Amino acid sequence: MHQTYHNYQTSNTEWLGDIPAHWEIRRMKYLFEEISIKNKPNEELLSVTQNQGVVPRSWVENRMVMPSGNLESFKLIHKGDFSISLRSFEGGIEYCYYTGIISPAYTVLKKKILLTDGYYKFLFKSQSFISEIQKNTVGIRDGKNVNYTTLSYSLLPIPPLIEQQAIANFLDEQTAKIDHAISQQEQMIGLLKSYKQSLIQTVVTQGLKPNTALRPSGIEWLGDIPAHWEVRKLKYLGIVYAGMNGKKGDDFSKEYQKSMKCFIPFVDVCNNTKIAESQCQYVKISKDENQNKVKKYDILFLMSSETIEDIAKNCIYLGNEEELYLNSFCNGFRITEVTVVPEFINYLLLSKAYRFYFSLSGRGFTRMNIKREYISNTPVLLPPLSEQRAMADFLDTKVEKIDKAIALSQLQITQLSTYRLSLIDSAVCGKIKIV
Repeated sequence: MHQTYHNYQTSNTEWLGDIPAHWEIRRMKYLFEEISIKNKPNEELLSVTQNQGVVPRSWVENRMVMPSGNLESFKLIHKGDFSISLRSFEGGIEYCYYTGIISPAYTVLKKKILLTDGYYKFLFKSQSFISEIQKNTVGIRDGKNVNYTTLSYSLLPIPPLIEQQAIANFLDEQTAKIDHAISQQEQMIGLLKSYKQSLIQTVVTQGLKPNTALRPSGIEWLGDIPAHWEVRKLKYLGIVYAGMNGKKGDDFSKEYQKSMKCFIPFVDVCNNTKIAESQCQYVKISKDENQNKVKKYDILFLMSSETIEDIAKNCIYLGNEEELYLNSFCNGFRITEVTVVPEFINYLLLSKAYRFYFSLSGRGFTRMNIKREYISNTPVLLPPLSEQRAMADFLDTKVEKIDKAIALSQLQITQLSTYRLSLIDSAVCGKIKIV
């Protein structure tokens, strides 16, 4: 348990609450000033990121749009300055680690008095301060413009310089430990997911009996398969049906729902391998779409996705809703062949080999799409019925254990992340004593 200070004073601002009695408190405009130095096109191009701060653009791995035209309008920012972005209402104000230029859409803040960079780096990323930022925003498109003229009147704490440095050092050390623990859990999740994928791949393409005689499947990406298994196209095992059209509703009142129909949202299909109970959304549909109700054991596919990895991602519906429909970005497949176990087919299509097959079939630029014909013509492996059931049951047991282990690691990441935020807030706002 951390100690607290002996004496506190009121800060007269909601986001800070009471602060140590020996700390000063002043308006932000007396500590930081907005600067706008331009016409420095030869300086290094930087990016303002929420997780790395202000860093060279070459460091940023995600899909960022490179600036076009000349760079005279870009703003100069020095190491030790701070930057406000359109996402600061979510992630706080970013610390600059390198000197260079940033987009003119950002606000550059420079210290006016002697302050410890590390302390304010943590203060400006604290949840408490972010709540103060959110009071000074104007919504535009996908981000929110932070009005620094208004924000500059916010009150900020000023611990003694030696204490600022002590808090910064403490948080550097503690957050590094927490981040390392989070990284270990993320690595564990990656290993568990890889193991699950490998297990499913081995079982659904080789079976449960070792040393089974193999034969070429005739399909390059499937390779050899047990000699007594069949290969048939998916379309000969059942029917493919489309998701419905219609505009999603946001009104969940009983009166509204009488004229609306419940459907499985896109995200449910994307994030699950099984759906026992859908997080329904509602849409108004026409009468001619009633034949597209989702039934138990239907396999659902994503026909459109943001990434090639998710195209044709499938899951199986195991619920019992009497009237349930499918998102328009999805297709459903209902098995009508009595010699086929739906749970086995679902696992088969989730295997690495089939994910590879579908990734080759996706087309698109801003979004990936796949034609229904590719789904219908997918060659699937068909072991005898008893083997299908045995493999599905075996994988159900194994995958459930793996998923529980993944969920436990995810829970630990959530708890560690929550503790990290709480620790930063407590330290920078003076709720715990560091020195």
